[in-house]
Amino acid sequence: MKIKPIKSEEDYEKALERLDEIFDAAPDSPEGDEAEILSLLIENYEDEHYTIEAPDPVEAIRIRMEEMGLRQKDLIGVIGGKSRVSEILNRKKKLTVEMIRMLEEKLNISASLLVQDYPLRPYESNSPLNVAAEEENPYQKSPKKQK
Repeated sequence: MKIKPIKSEEDYEKALERLDEIFDAAPDSPEGDEAEILSLLIENYEDEHYTIEAPDPVEAIRIRMEEMGLRQKDLIGVIGGKSRVSEILNRKKKLTVEMIRMLEEKLNISASLLVQDYPLRPYESNSPLNVAAEEENPYQKSPKKQK
């Protein structure tokens, strides 16, 4: 058993190859001990060089929904009505403190993850809400014409 620190990508690849060779070794054997130590060294190297970012709040909700076999309609009542659930999952609106509390309880997602900032998607300019806002209001007084 020749164990040394993993300092480069080449060392990392060699350690992975060796671990693959001895992976099924008996736990109390010399190769089992080597496999245990190698896995710790590999884990340490990966933590330093291959960091995985935590998902943003909406992605975390979607991941947990998939894990739990939930659909969008299953969040009605947890974070609001049908349209509010859609707005949250489509990144049109931000989560509120009350929504975060309910999601933490119902989906068991850490509030510290859910409070993270995330970008919203802009409303489409041709959406019915925006088109209606841009149309002239027939009840609005028009400016008086000068004579």
